[in-house]
Amino acid sequence: MRYLFSTGLVAAISAGISLLRGTRNEPITWRSLLSWVSWGITMALAVGAVVDMRRERHGVPVDADSPQSVKKSKKAQRLQFRSQKALADAQGHAQDNRS
Repeated sequence: MRYLFSTGLVAAISAGISLLRGTRNEPITWRSLLSWVSWGITMALAVGAVVDMRRERHGVPVDADSPQSVKKSKKAQRLQFRSQKALADAQGHAQDNRS
């Protein structure tokens, strides 16, 4: 359920409803077609983001161009930095105990 109410998906659906209401009684022009193509791209990106969030949550690798992969790499860098710092602190304490 959490994925169905993501902000990108809700925004894309509400934009689609608004676009449908606005173009229902109007003739089909190149501007209306362009609006629908734009909405389709927005919807595809929103669904792709939801899929990437679900994959990341379940531990499945996501594509490198996904915003979720950026978050994951930053988290990995933080964990690596913390482990290196902890190792350096432990080595420092070991040397202090020898003295």
